[in-house]
Amino acid sequence: MSVLQRHRTVAWDKENGYGVELVNVELGADRLAATGVAIGWDPVPFHLEFRLETGPDWVTSALEVRSRGDGWGRTLELRRTDGGAWTIEATANGDVDLEPPGGDPAAVAGALDCDLGNCPLTNTMPVLRHDLLRRDGSLDFVMAFVTVPGLAVRRSGQRYTTLGAGADGLRRIEYRALDSTFVSELSFDADGLCVDYPQLGRIVGR
Repeated sequence: MSVLQRHRTVAWDKENGYGVELVNVELGADRLAATGVAIGWDPVPFHLEFRLETGPDWVTSALEVRSRGDGWGRTLELRRTDGGAWTIEATANGDVDLEPPGGDPAAVAGALDCDLGNCPLTNTMPVLRHDLLRRDGSLDFVMAFVTVPGLAVRRSGQRYTTLGAGADGLRRIEYRALDSTFVSELSFDADGLCVDYPQLGRIVGR
């Protein structure tokens, strides 16, 4: 990792059964690394741990996730090579009503970022890469989206549109899912971390 600029420990209090999440993140000049833990109860009670690393320009290089619940457990290793090829390895044990983990790497071809479900941290990478804290614009992305807690991987089209700064000084960005009707107005702090994500949750103890 490049020279450390900033270390942050942040907690998100989530809505709608998505639970709570604590993340330790190291923000470098052009990349980040993070570990996190989350608990939730939608669609089933679960405990989740993850490790995320990016390469230069905040492009995902690895996401490792473990989730478990009553009588079941799953793992996922999602990696992207410098040449842009994705690999997906997954395991599952126990019996739970969730779709199978993993997926087809070809389905996420062209993606630069992972998007871990219900994890506000993974909104940070495209915001920093395209300098959306300071520049205006509307950009479309392809993400390697990971469901939580099932750990299935699928392609997700997303649009980020800058809305300017609010009276609190936070940068507003509209997030729009291109594969559904979901829209939310996210707020980011000066480090590019999502402070408020309506319909998902917000940072506590800030």
